[in-house]
Amino acid sequence: MPTELHHDGQAVTLKRSLRYRDLILYGIILIQPTAPMPVFGVIYQESRGHVVMAILFALIAMLFTAYSYGRMARAYPKGGSAFTYVGEELHPALGYMTGWCMAMDYILNPLICTIWSSKAAINFIPEVPYILWVLFFAGLFTILNLRGVETSARINTAVAAGLGVVIILFVVAAVRYIFHLHTSSVAFYTNPVYDRSTFSAHAVFRGTSIAVLTYIGFDGISTLSDEAHDPGRTIPRAIILTCLITGVLASIEVYLAQLVWPRGVAFPDLDTAYVAIAQRAGGPFLFALMNGALLIATIGSGMASQLGAARLLFAMGQDGALPRRFFGALNPIRRIPQNNVLLIGAIVLVGAVAMSYQLGTELLNYGALLAFMGVNVASAVLAYRAYRADGTNPLFPIVLSLSGFLVCFFLWLNLGVTARWTGTVWATLGIALWLLRRHQMSGGTQLRTRS
Repeated sequence: MPTELHHDGQAVTLKRSLRYRDLILYGIILIQPTAPMPVFGVIYQESRGHVVMAILFALIAMLFTAYSYGRMARAYPKGGSAFTYVGEELHPALGYMTGWCMAMDYILNPLICTIWSSKAAINFIPEVPYILWVLFFAGLFTILNLRGVETSARINTAVAAGLGVVIILFVVAAVRYIFHLHTSSVAFYTNPVYDRSTFSAHAVFRGTSIAVLTYIGFDGISTLSDEAHDPGRTIPRAIILTCLITGVLASIEVYLAQLVWPRGVAFPDLDTAYVAIAQRAGGPFLFALMNGALLIATIGSGMASQLGAARLLFAMGQDGALPRRFFGALNPIRRIPQNNVLLIGAIVLVGAVAMSYQLGTELLNYGALLAFMGVNVASAVLAYRAYRADGTNPLFPIVLSLSGFLVCFFLWLNLGVTARWTGTVWATLGIALWLLRRHQMSGGTQLRTRS
């Protein structure tokens, strides 16, 4: 556990003040209760209208992985992460690659937030071209982060509570809208779950690989092990329950949305499809409220994720995994990794113009699924080592962990070809940097030996 000395010489540790319900609330806030809304249109298109099925299949994959995260958090209760678990349990090189893939996720998050924010802003002021909105939001995130502006936990909680109110208003409006349709057709209510005329297993799995984005963030609970009561017990339970709550809530949101929107009717814009559904269900008021609420939440997420990405690159620079002079430098006044903030701002600006929202989400899931696979394998190895050490029956944890690995690997294979190739280029670059670092370190060792 991280410690520092108090003025009287006593060790000061993080306060264990988080209860079980606090951990669940933190996880829900981290994921956001509106998680499936921004990506709804993309999942709808790729799954051929089977969004509910894609969300539930993604939940199964995440529950396996949540189980593995819980076991690893119990074994490494010091605020761990996928990087820590894979590096400690398997090999430091694999841990590095996991961290490298996580870095791609961190960088892509503000990018897709910029794309979505620009599309949402066009809904309010369509006269302003998309490229100008991209310039505005990419510049806004960068400038505010350069000034050291961060979103606080209180603001995040308030935003989550506001989004909860918006969800309730949408549910009420959607139910009222559906009730006034006066339809008694059983197919009308079952088609959002399963429609034989459009069903394709490949399409559903393709949509599921994107629907994973709905659950991204649940693993953040494992970083609170130092501040939780009885972390070996509460952290695993909170991770699994957070996934379950998210899955149930997301299923309700997308099911009602599909009932409201007529089958076969194209969305005005695929990336902001859910906002159009809100307008159909509740008129201009709900359209403006939903569009504004999601825009505010996305802006906050974009700002926070850009600074998080800059800090991750800074840590890798300090560690020597990246050139220290550039990535490991801090602004002496504001004490922020200024170079990294500017670099990510440039990547976001170029990427938001050149990349689609769908490609950005798939690339983000590319890195996330690889990290999840690593954690699942680490959990299986942990169970086997426990068996070798004290004879603990490893069958149940190994089966669940390897099932999580196989499901995540299957979803990874169902990502788009462009996303897999682009992600593989990123991973290859990470391997090259790691090998270069090893070569430089071995060269320095040889020089010191000769001298």
